[in-house]
Amino acid sequence: MKKPKLLYVDDEIMNLHLFRDLFRNDFDVLVAKSGEEALEEILETEEIQYVISDMRMPGMDGLELITKAKSERPDVVYCLLTGYDLTKEMEEAIAKKQVSRYFAKPLDPAEIRTFFSAGS
Repeated sequence: MKKPKLLYVDDEIMNLHLFRDLFRNDFDVLVAKSGEEALEEILETEEIQYVISDMRMPGMDGLELITKAKSERPDVVYCLLTGYDLTKEMEEAIAKKQVSRYFAKPLDPAEIRTFFSAGS
């Protein structure tokens, strides 16, 4: 059975390796270390079904990435990951269905698996 393709975006390289190791049995995990790199990947790889992006990154933050990506690929399920409190902008993005869900850092693998296995 083919695993769903998930793009994980984080500017911390260690987090990219950790995420890939944690979820390699659940997803075909792609990684990007910036919003710009992620946007390129989303536009080039049509099979991507899910994107989880860190919120705070230099350059393009997670919300900006999702806003740009969603205008090109509205079919993808976008989620944010943050080690900080939920901001007003994040709450608005969730209310407008721009972001399907946010996950708190440190991430809980069971919470992420449950969300995606429930059909997101």
